[in-house]
Amino acid sequence: MTERELWERYQRYLSVVPSLGFSLDVSRMGFAADFLERMRPRLEEAFSRMEALEKGAIANPDENRRVGHYWLRAPELAPEPALSQDITSTVADIHAFAREVHEGKNKPPKAPRFTHLLLVGIGGSALGPQLVADALTSKADAMQVSFFDNTDPDGMDRVLGQLGARLAETLTVVISKSGGTKETRNGMLEAERAYKEQGLAFNKHAVAITGAGSELDQHARKQGWLRTFPMWDWVGGRTSVMSAVGLLPARLQGLDIDAMLAGAREMDVATRQRDAVKNPAALLALMWFHAGDGRGLKDMVILPYKDRLLLMSRYLQQLVMESLGKEKNLDGQVVNQGIAVYGNKGSTDQHAYVQQLREGVPNFFATFIEVLKDRDGESMEVESGTTSGDYLLGFLLGTRRALYEKGRESLTLTVPDVSARTVGALIALYERAVGLYASLVHINAYHQPGVEAGKKAATSVLAIQQKLTARLREARADARTAEQLAADIGQPDEVETVYKVLEHLAANPGRGVKRSGGPGPAEVRFQTK
Repeated sequence: MTERELWERYQRYLSVVPSLGFSLDVSRMGFAADFLERMRPRLEEAFSRMEALEKGAIANPDENRRVGHYWLRAPELAPEPALSQDITSTVADIHAFAREVHEGKNKPPKAPRFTHLLLVGIGGSALGPQLVADALTSKADAMQVSFFDNTDPDGMDRVLGQLGARLAETLTVVISKSGGTKETRNGMLEAERAYKEQGLAFNKHAVAITGAGSELDQHARKQGWLRTFPMWDWVGGRTSVMSAVGLLPARLQGLDIDAMLAGAREMDVATRQRDAVKNPAALLALMWFHAGDGRGLKDMVILPYKDRLLLMSRYLQQLVMESLGKEKNLDGQVVNQGIAVYGNKGSTDQHAYVQQLREGVPNFFATFIEVLKDRDGESMEVESGTTSGDYLLGFLLGTRRALYEKGRESLTLTVPDVSARTVGALIALYERAVGLYASLVHINAYHQPGVEAGKKAATSVLAIQQKLTARLREARADARTAEQLAADIGQPDEVETVYKVLEHLAANPGRGVKRSGGPGPAEVRFQTK
């Protein structure tokens, strides 16, 4: 295709949301001229499903659960007045609480005011807030934000080490819908210990975001935490960033959450249109279908040419892969759907893996994110008539052309800036695209049985560990192999798991397990110290 033909294709299929300064360019996706028309029946069904969802249809029949993250930025659309009131009052409560914290009216016992925020959560309870915090941070932030987003002890020690004595002026927000998420529970306990070691009362520094009546809710109320904010069962973790999960930490940081909600709301309005070219979420979903033949045969590579959007690929990994990675379709047939997502930032990607993208396995399609505004204020010229930002655009366009020349497909999203309004719009765009694509391939985007399977498997490993430590205490000085110990606890088929658990216990002080012998796993013996 000539440059002139590309220009004409660009104009024909460009999807624009003028009020947001947003556009989606699909001209470098190789779909046939009749593709959109052929997909119209499927797309119409997807629109109808989405419309029913927004009106309160049950999304997960086995849980009798609705999906209402769209109501978070348009409370008047909620199917019951009580839900609308809950959403509106929660946002007002977030503003009021943040204002009290910033003004020092709600302050820690041993410091003039809270200056730092520690967020304890995992998955959607961390990835969304992390994206927002990193994208919108500035020197004007009212509070600095840190995260416990894993159950890695060393990771938590690093965060606590960076906070140091400033823990006395740190507010901790613990996020868990059920209160039973072990990673979050562990982070809460580690944080509580750290406060105690500095002579601080954790309950005077702690806030919960959780479901009403959950384990965490009961614990927070019993311990007299500063405040609890709601998590509703109709908001999934990966779509919770516009709820208290994302809004509270963002507002405490000092960010404009009203603008973020407004951007999401405007994108929702644009993506309800039934004309595919005028609806960027529909066009995205159709391009994903085209690229992977409706079976996820190609990976989605996210390439934001802006440092502030580095975490966009991590955020989209969960949103896309947890939503679309499904074994069965809506009819119960095994389909093994999904789209793998990875990414970096431009122009770092130019020096990382663009070599493979251009000349290696053609198993992907790229999504470039272009930000028009370089920085606040004017930029210096690094060469005559050229700024650093000019180079960034040059590398984006150059990389896109280099991929196209080798038959690699790409999309380009263009936004005016990285502001709260724009970030809200991008989040809403992808939430809608994921929902529409799921309908196109006939799966449920709002269920995640595979996640629960992993949690159950982890629980069984910990049960084996309990049996092992009890058996080692009984055996005392008797050094035994993993195979012997597996037989001792009635788990002869779990020798590898037994060995890995024992290796871990022996490597860590205070666990009371000694390792000897070797070099192979079969010769290694374990005993109590």
